[in-house]
Amino acid sequence: MFSNKKCIPCQGGIPPLKSKEIKNFRSLIHKDWLIKNNKKLTRVFLFDNYVSALSFVNKVANIAILEDHHPYINFNFKTVEVILFTHKIDGLHENDFLMASKIDKIN
Repeated sequence: MFSNKKCIPCQGGIPPLKSKEIKNFRSLIHKDWLIKNNKKLTRVFLFDNYVSALSFVNKVANIAILEDHHPYINFNFKTVEVILFTHKIDGLHENDFLMASKIDKIN
């Protein structure tokens, strides 16, 4: 299963994923993830209250620490936006889709 894999550190110097590769990995994650300019994955999560949203943010942070792959997280009351991309290549890598699949298991 894809989400059981572990992120592999990216040292840069490799090209970001191409459109066809992105399409293949896209099929492995929740349909609510959006691909922005073939460079970023984003998803907005909505919660009933602040405490639930904050709990989710902390769970995402724990996964990020374990995987050593850190998304941007925008947190505002009952809304959490997660933005994934690989900084060293300024684009998408398999790790971004792997993180998305792990985050999908939280919610």
